[in-house]
Amino acid sequence: MVSPGDADEGPGAYLARLARAAGAEALALVFPVACAGCGALDATLCVPCERMLQPDVRRRIVAGIQVCSGLDFDGVPARVLRALKADGRTGLARALAPALAAAVAAAGSPGPEPLLVVPVPTSRAAMRRRGYRVTELLARRAGVHTIRALTSVRATADQRGLSALARAGNVAGSMRAARGAPAQLAGRSVLLVDDVVTTGATLGEAARALRAAGAVVTGAATVAATARRHRPVAADSGTGRLRTGHIATSA
Repeated sequence: MVSPGDADEGPGAYLARLARAAGAEALALVFPVACAGCGALDATLCVPCERMLQPDVRRRIVAGIQVCSGLDFDGVPARVLRALKADGRTGLARALAPALAAAVAAAGSPGPEPLLVVPVPTSRAAMRRRGYRVTELLARRAGVHTIRALTSVRATADQRGLSALARAGNVAGSMRAARGAPAQLAGRSVLLVDDVVTTGATLGEAARALRAAGAVVTGAATVAATARRHRPVAADSGTGRLRTGHIATSA
């Protein structure tokens, strides 16, 4: 049921809201809503899956940047993020926003001056495909003010399936400060934000472009981070013990 809104909401606005709600209900009859986390019907996000999105901030260093992330990019969080990005289910941003808010809070400010928060830019192709900027949407829902200080200057290939080295080469030189941004950035402390960090190649390129404009990049915050696995890579010649290395589950 749709109830009247604020006292200053006119009858036209209320009727328009009522029509949208009726349209959504009609669509739900034809295309049943399924939980983005588990596929259960009649819920955009079921209660058990929503609980799986409670922030648990973890830190790691990638591309020389400390990155704080609110969730592991696995299971329910990964499926919900994919639904937001690939299926146009923008309402899910509210459920993911606490993870980004917690990551931003954990990153903190290195001094008394407030940080500028800059989102990794959305490519033109992604903007045409989706019609919205995922990271900026998540930041708005998290109550984080951002400035669009970076822009993409060339197309890049899909990063999925690329090695860490190939990812870095794919995005190298693909960003620059937006027109007029250097005046805002010079000498300022900046926190980067993105939806997911994997190898950190994209964050590294964004940091390079910001530093070229005179900014001081203090770190990054993301909704989620891919897990890293440890595996033996070689035996130490002196001790015979195995050394371990880090391998990202996805590049």
